Amino acid sequence: MATKATVELQKGGTFTIDFRADKAPKTVENFVTKARAKFYDGLTFHRVEDWVVQGGDPQGTGRGGGNMPTELNDLPFTAGSVGIARGQDIKISNDSQWFVTKTDASWLNGQYTNFGQVTSGMDVVAGIKIGDKIKTITVE
Repeated sequence: MATKATVELQKGGTFTIDFRADKAPKTVENFVTKARAKFYDGLTFHRVEDWVVQGGDPQGTGRGGGNMPTELNDLPFTAGSVGIARGQDIKISNDSQWFVTKTDASWLNGQYTNFGQVTSGMDVVAGIKIGDKIKTITVE
């Protein structure tokens, strides 16, 4: 099982995510499968706020992607946490859209799947703007 990924932006810069497969194994497996298939290459960060950046939507609108079961766990959403987007039903998460918290976001605890932590490059995450694109994601 892969333990980390490096996200490279088209505008330059990288950040590294350490996966928590012990807490969200199906979510990590899904992300790794998509990354290795180059699914995320060229996709945009469609949501950028003071506390979060979100990408991985094949439509680029925040409405794209499929469904997968939510894997709630006890990992707190702190600065640099990596989670999976979802709609109204807490049991169903998006299968492609993911986000990185730029600040502590404790209101997400127990509500969203937390599947990793940014371990380097938070300055790159902080500099992401709406429309910035993922060049590639390398999984190790």
